[in-house]
Amino acid sequence: MNVAIVGASGAVGQEFLRVLAEQHFPITTLRLFGSERSAGRKFTFEGKAIEVELLTHDPELFRNIDFAFVSAGAGVSKEYAADITRHGAVMIDNSSAFRMDSDVPLVVPEVNGDDAFNAPRGIIANPNCTTIQMVVALNPIHQLSPIKRVHVATYQAASGAGASAMQELSDQYVSIARGEEVKVEKFAYQLASNVIPHVDVFLDNDYTKEEMKMYHETKKIMHAPGLDVSATCVRVPVMRAHSEALWIETEHELPVAQVREALEKAPGVVVVDDPANKKYPMPLHVAGCDPVYVGRLRRDITHPCGLSMWVVGDQIKKGAALNAVQIAMYMLSHKR
Repeated sequence: MNVAIVGASGAVGQEFLRVLAEQHFPITTLRLFGSERSAGRKFTFEGKAIEVELLTHDPELFRNIDFAFVSAGAGVSKEYAADITRHGAVMIDNSSAFRMDSDVPLVVPEVNGDDAFNAPRGIIANPNCTTIQMVVALNPIHQLSPIKRVHVATYQAASGAGASAMQELSDQYVSIARGEEVKVEKFAYQLASNVIPHVDVFLDNDYTKEEMKMYHETKKIMHAPGLDVSATCVRVPVMRAHSEALWIETEHELPVAQVREALEKAPGVVVVDDPANKKYPMPLHVAGCDPVYVGRLRRDITHPCGLSMWVVGDQIKKGAALNAVQIAMYMLSHKR
């Protein structure tokens, strides 16, 4: 395959390079694209230095490209989509630009991989990171009994706001240790030694855009228009890997043992759930890992059809680069 990465110098772009190598993606040619600030930089892939090319509207720029992984922001995705797909490249977009467009599939391979083959514009959207790890964990339960509603509280790492946000968190802890003034640029407040109940912008209904992404995207991915999600998204002083506390209501009462068995058999899920021995997923251990980890599975004592569980996943990996690469791998292994 001839592969392109747009936004190669960013945190997710760099993760694309690592994931493509780890997954042994069949690459014939790899090209990297970026802005004027990034063009000319060189990155190593499998022992070979590759120079970042300037992203332009040259109609021939993406000729012969099979898959283009795009992670340069919604504005760039919208501006260059026609150029990227002009000659038949499949654009797998990591931004929010096209996620809710009716003619663009929103795909998590473990849940709705076949949707990737219905992409009339040549664009496949990668869902929001918090949605991805949640639906991977929800889908095995949904197959046992349709889920009616989910309440979720997220605990989102600095990585969700990019490489500069991760650096800001690190710098803040250094400043605190030195007794210096803490600089705040990426977040509404100091993140170090703090939690901020505010991810993305607030909307008219007092939910944030991040919270409403989880509401809308879950319905689309799971083909479940009646499945409602109410989220509170919180930024926490963790470098990478998001955590989520879920309260789930199903149509029918499910034995916890049956749910546990379904999760243990589900692709992309690892169950770590032994409270007696203090075993449960934590971002400290999940950072850099591929699967979605589930623990603290239990009956919700407030509802006979309720379940509670704790879900942790690496935001840069499964929440971004890995899911996008898995979409391409699914398409190659399920060719129609």
